[in-house]
Amino acid sequence: MINYIKLFFTASIILFFNPMYAQTKYQNFFVAVYSRAYEVEKMDDLKWLDSIWTEIERQVHVDKIYLETHRDLLIVNDKTIEKVKNYFEKKGIATSGGITYTIDEPNRFQTFCYTNPENRKKVQEIIEHTARHFDEIILDDFFFTNCKCELCVAAKGEKSWTRYRLDLMEESARNLILGPAKKVNPNVKVIIKYPNWYGHFQGLGFDLEREPALFDGLYTGTETRDAVTSAQHLQPYLGYEIFRYFESLKPGGNHGGWVDTGGARYLDRYAEQLWLTLFAKAPEITLFDFRQLQRPLNQFEKAAWQGQQTSFDLEEMMKPIQGKQESLPPTTIARAAGYTFELVDKTVGELGTPVGLKCYRPFHAVGEDFLPNFLGMAGFPVLTVSEFPAEEDMIILTESAAFDKNIVEKIKGQLMDGKSVTITSGLLKVLQGKGIEDIAEIRYTDQKALVSDFLNGWQKVSSDKKILIPQIKYLTNDSWEIVSAVDGPNGWPMLHEAEYANGSLFVLTIPDNYADLYELPSPTLSKIRSVISEIYDIYLDGPGNISLFLYDNHTLIVESFLEEPVQAKIVTDIQFKNLVDLSNEERIAGKNRKAQGGWSQPKLKERNEFEFTLKPHSFRAFRLEGN
Repeated sequence: MINYIKLFFTASIILFFNPMYAQTKYQNFFVAVYSRAYEVEKMDDLKWLDSIWTEIERQVHVDKIYLETHRDLLIVNDKTIEKVKNYFEKKGIATSGGITYTIDEPNRFQTFCYTNPENRKKVQEIIEHTARHFDEIILDDFFFTNCKCELCVAAKGEKSWTRYRLDLMEESARNLILGPAKKVNPNVKVIIKYPNWYGHFQGLGFDLEREPALFDGLYTGTETRDAVTSAQHLQPYLGYEIFRYFESLKPGGNHGGWVDTGGARYLDRYAEQLWLTLFAKAPEITLFDFRQLQRPLNQFEKAAWQGQQTSFDLEEMMKPIQGKQESLPPTTIARAAGYTFELVDKTVGELGTPVGLKCYRPFHAVGEDFLPNFLGMAGFPVLTVSEFPAEEDMIILTESAAFDKNIVEKIKGQLMDGKSVTITSGLLKVLQGKGIEDIAEIRYTDQKALVSDFLNGWQKVSSDKKILIPQIKYLTNDSWEIVSAVDGPNGWPMLHEAEYANGSLFVLTIPDNYADLYELPSPTLSKIRSVISEIYDIYLDGPGNISLFLYDNHTLIVESFLEEPVQAKIVTDIQFKNLVDLSNEERIAGKNRKAQGGWSQPKLKERNEFEFTLKPHSFRAFRLEGN
């Protein structure tokens, strides 16, 4: 591990005598920069390096730099590596190694073939070369295989591609990476950095079941970029949720989150990715990369929402940096990162450990891929976990939970124990005929409904958009509609409850387009949240595209991804009397909300509600106080 204490004192001395060299150290997280092999090779010219680094460091404080030794068959020589290491270490900046195992990244991320003897030899040579120079090495994103050459086709045999690649990469990790690295340098720690497409890892050999125990640490790709224009269409909530998921795979061994500028046309969208990573309590955040941090600020558009005030204050960020080289104004994207870190540093320090609704995803599962992130964007504080959370009083299960062959018995066990389980319509579909009907005869049908009207009890509300949903059928009086979708005189459940033994099974209908969850009317969404979150004594009352992040010390964050100001409410147990803004200590007094429920509806307790305004693409952090 990096000796941050030693580096802190070294850096403090350097900054005392060179006040223009770096921004102030952040109190609640470390910041790292990753440099590709292409740029590390150029760093042999220290004059070139110093001119760029001085400008980066003026705009954002950096604790560590990852110096890549290989990418696309470019290997940085020993002399340059040591020369560059010495440059940064003299500045009090920790150095670690980095490797990208690609042959030709622009060619659809062409990776090494771990079946090919020559490729295997090269993979081992690269890690041995790197381990001679560094005690910590991170593997960037690409320790997977997408090769289907003749050698791979023959070696796969009767296995599926998923099974073949999982076994191949586990063997390669042991014999080509970890064994050789530690033979060269017994002190080396090898960290595997995982990308953001966790729902599909197994298909290319990323093994979340076995690799976390093999490697010395994990690192998390928390970049989400733009959901509309990028091919992945990742939801912003993923930047928070994926870090917490990987933390559950190796508790205490998830070293940090990683964000790049790719697809971030707006500075606000870049900043959101950074602070969501830190809201997840990442101890370190890596900025990818040395080259991208040089992008001029004028390459970014100001805001998609016509310059309305957000958490990211563009005018404030663009002011000259006080005490830094005669207060010169910022010039590159590095300042957007530095400003964001300054904005959230204090807030992060007041947050406890993230908590929320546990969503169980067995290893290597597929089904309703990435749905937890859509639920997070709809205001449910969802946390994906790798083990069945039997200790929780309410859990959420998506279609991927069906990969656990014992899932129906585990659901029954929760209900027998007086707990509640929410399953999605997708899971209901795949469990039909596998025992779910023993709990309640609720049926997923192949019929669809195009709806825009919804009933919460007797209250009818409408969405602005038609939403396509599966039609769920049930036996009258055997189970109950809590929230309904209606079209003229016909209707179907959106949230359904079936009592069983001492608990309740809830079925949540998921639209065919997951993003249509955000289109549900605010009263409908809030009703669903209130039922599913009832046992947690807190929920969000407001429209979609607002996320709620909960912590175990009665702190919380509400973030709006909307492009206009919005009113929202936090509804809590009556023990909480004030909602206190962490940024300015403003107190919002609670208003009493009488107990709700009635015929065929769950009885919800008496509550207090706290109303506030959220600016576009903005967050507010709060502390709940009692009497």
